[in-house]
Parts: sequence; C-alpha cells; structure tokens
Amino acid sequence: VQLQASGGGSVQAGGSLRLSCSASGSVFRINVMGWYLQLPEKPLELVALITAAGTRYGDSVKGRFTISRDKAKNTAYLQMNSLKPKDTAVYYCNADGFKDGNYNSFDSWGQGTLVTVSS
Repeated sequence: VQLQASGGGSVQAGGSLRLSCSASGSVFRINVMGWYLQLPEKPLELVALITAAGTRYGDSVKGRFTISRDKAKNTAYLQMNSLKPKDTAVYYCNADGFKDGNYNSFDSWGQGTLVTVSS
C-alpha cells in the first residue's frame, strides 16, 4: 500500500494549509490514518490520527488542526489553521489496516511534506 502526501508549502503565521494523504494499492480496510511531524534530530511526534472510534491530537495542535477522512477515497486530510512558526516541520502521513479479506496487514508511510511557517 502506497501513501501519497500533498499540500505542504510556505505560509505566514496565522495562515492555513490543508494536507492530503491518499492510499493506493491493495487496500481492503484502513484502521488508522494519521499525521506525524519530525523536527531535526528529534523523534516523530504525533500531530493527529483518526480511527473509526474518533480522533486524537497532539497537545500542541489541539483547537487549531482538524483531521478528517474520506473513506471512499482512502484519503485523510489535515486542516491546519492558525499556523505558528513552531509548526514548521516535515509532516509524514501513516496508515495501517488490512490488504485483503484474509487480514494481511499493512503499515505504510508517505513521503514527507514540508510545512514552513514564517513570522
């Protein structure tokens, strides 16, 4: 299963961006889709994830970012509002689920997309 991320770019503080992450290939069911960020020499940090049970956000983005999902398109979106310079990072999307009815699983990562927020 391949993930294609898009939507990164440069924006001024207070602005908005929307990231998209589309899954393709052998996708039977997606259990979780999420976004993580990585700062230089730091581990991956949860931004947001979405499951059938609901959503979860990192503390630094609560109230500003919203994750949503279009199941028919196997696509997740991250609406990023009120962006701050500290949101500047490479954002990675992740999805896990099953490739077929025999419950062969996958856990895939998309290529990173850079978000730059200037003051």
